[in-house]
Amino acid sequence: MVLNYIWVAFFLIAFAVALIKLIVFQDHTVFPAMLESTFSMAKTGFEISIGLTGVMTLWLGLMKIGEKGGMIAILSRLVAPFFSRLFPDVPRNHPATGAIIMNFSANILGLDNAATPLGLKAMKELQEINPNKETASNAQIMFLVLNASGLTVIPTD
Repeated sequence: MVLNYIWVAFFLIAFAVALIKLIVFQDHTVFPAMLESTFSMAKTGFEISIGLTGVMTLWLGLMKIGEKGGMIAILSRLVAPFFSRLFPDVPRNHPATGAIIMNFSANILGLDNAATPLGLKAMKELQEINPNKETASNAQIMFLVLNASGLTVIPTD
């Protein structure tokens, strides 16, 4: 809701500044320049999203193959002792553990954009076991801190 107000404020402020440039400074090119810039940036945003979609599709597909092939279950068992200390509130063999591992794997491989949906899935799984739905649990906070630290072994940029 607040983000909507921020975006509306951006547009209103830009329009007010353009009006001031037009009226006070007699700059008659300001509105055509704004229109040109709007379409140019829309095109740039679309081109970026198409490029990111390809990379995300590839890596999310590979992650799904690993999940269906049982690799996530094997990794979960391998890191269970470590994760039980990091996330003591998460029960053993809970789906949240697999989602967290997939998110960390994507981050370690430098796939930040592919890690986002996996991180959202992990947070959703952690929210299901959260006793107080109004505030973040300790496991959710720990996941967020570890995820924000951004450990990357193979950078893609």
